[in-house]
Amino acid sequence: MDAATVGRYAKPLDTVHTLSYFSPLVAESLVDAGLEAGRMCYFASRSAAMGQVSAPVVAATFYNFNPVLIAESIPRAWELCTPEEIVAARVRGVDAAMRAVLGDRLVESSNVAEAADLAATAALSAAPDGRPLFAAHAGLTLPDEPHLRLWHALTLLREYRGDGHTGALMTVGLSGLEALITHTATERGFVADMAMALRGWSQEQWDGAAAGLRDRDLLDGAGVLTELGTEVRQAVEELTDDLALAPWEALGDDGFERLGSICHELHTTIMASGVFPRSAFGASWANEVWPD
Repeated sequence: MDAATVGRYAKPLDTVHTLSYFSPLVAESLVDAGLEAGRMCYFASRSAAMGQVSAPVVAATFYNFNPVLIAESIPRAWELCTPEEIVAARVRGVDAAMRAVLGDRLVESSNVAEAADLAATAALSAAPDGRPLFAAHAGLTLPDEPHLRLWHALTLLREYRGDGHTGALMTVGLSGLEALITHTATERGFVADMAMALRGWSQEQWDGAAAGLRDRDLLDGAGVLTELGTEVRQAVEELTDDLALAPWEALGDDGFERLGSICHELHTTIMASGVFPRSAFGASWANEVWPD
């Protein structure tokens, strides 16, 4: 196992975690707990593990959202629900979402239980140094139910990688908005209109940042990555992969391969369910397949 291999599997393995952001059942559970429908559910549910933090803290750790957008929900969310209530509601929603998308047979299978143990072994081996979102989620209680334990462990690994990714972006000098623009240019993330809408950036802000990227020869006039821009994005991904490797080494090659084998079925089932709005993503993401 090497960093590049781990990187190729990162997005497919992340599918189970990402389900929590797109299933309406998770949002319904959070609203039932007292949150306002809409973006507040995302901002509060993902940051609640850190406690009643301020909007700037959430913006710093989430990185590519407009801080003004976050301030519309945080800290108001903490007036409506305690972080502990939000964490519990999120888990209840994930339980309902996984059962709805995967079915009880798969959710309660021995394979999912085995995958949960493998993913937990990797996640719990990771050091929290310099990883604020990972550290916060690592402080939560690991669920007893195997499918929720799997989701939680994959969440830890996702946040561990994400914290490292933020560090990589800062290393190459890309701001949150610049990171978002260059990522959409790779066609492996949100399309530009959806990225602006979901992350809270205006067309003027987007165009201004894009002009700066053109001045740095990272984008061309058509918004396509230049040779230098491609090299910078590649450097970000390679550094992210390097920084994400450590937890997976706890599994060894056989454990990693076994976890991937089990999660392959989960990934395929989730992608086929229609829970992700494919029109919002680039062509490469929409056609995402399990790595060979």
